[in-house]
Amino acid sequence: MALREIVVDGDPILRKTSRPVEKFDEKLATLLDDMAETMYFENRGIGIAAVQVGILRRCFVVDVGDEHGKLEFVNPEIYEREGSALGIEGCLSCPGKNGYVERPTKIKVRAQDRHGEWFDLEAEELLAVCICHEYDHLDGILFIDKVVEVVEDEDADDDDQE
Repeated sequence: MALREIVVDGDPILRKTSRPVEKFDEKLATLLDDMAETMYFENRGIGIAAVQVGILRRCFVVDVGDEHGKLEFVNPEIYEREGSALGIEGCLSCPGKNGYVERPTKIKVRAQDRHGEWFDLEAEELLAVCICHEYDHLDGILFIDKVVEVVEDEDADDDDQE
């Protein structure tokens, strides 16, 4: 495993649509492992998409510290959304920026794991928010595009970055 450099806002790759993963091989496994290590150890994040490390593939890793632990999503599709709530978000690719974003309170997502096996997951609250945040990255959307109210750094209270 290795730490990868985080791509930051202003780099045009973050605005591109990621391509589906077609090969479920050691290269994908290494990418997912590197993404998790980068998220955990260098940047104290709770989610990271491949595009944030410069790879235009439809995959991301999340870990919000709940019973699910680390989750890997390859070629995900959110197929159901319920509810709505405002919450403060940040992003590893937008350092120092935080703001209120409206997200669903419950989602259903279908994705593949690192071996290509399909799974379905129902997620609520922070996990749902994190999945939606990372899912947006796959289509070139940053949380700052959805901010309804900016939060100054000192008001963000050291929230984790997604």
